[in-house]
Amino acid sequence: MAKGGMILCMICLWYVVGVVGLVGGGKLGGRTIIKDVKNNKEVQDLGKFSVEEYNKEEGLGESSGALSFNEVVEAEKQVISGLEYYLKISAVKSGVLETFDAAVVVKASGTPPKKLLNFAPTTN
Repeated sequence: MAKGGMILCMICLWYVVGVVGLVGGGKLGGRTIIKDVKNNKEVQDLGKFSVEEYNKEEGLGESSGALSFNEVVEAEKQVISGLEYYLKISAVKSGVLETFDAAVVVKASGTPPKKLLNFAPTTN
């Protein structure tokens, strides 16, 4: 009887984890779309961080073609060891508004808490 109870308990746990994953926005570990990004302060702050980090990594200053953050226009997130954000960023380059794709990881603990993984012009 104890063995049967344990199996039933494991099946119930598996079911609950599956349902929570589906209700929470799809498959576990998959990307989920972030809605209303224009009013999401955290997402906009991550977009600004991405542009600032890109400028720093490229050695760009105000007078040497640095990008100027405008806004995040689309965003997705994925739960990994922390949260990974995939951002479509509108930024000004040499007076022209352009769109860039960025990937940023945000860790609950660790140094640094935010890290720019990728930043490039949008290709599509």
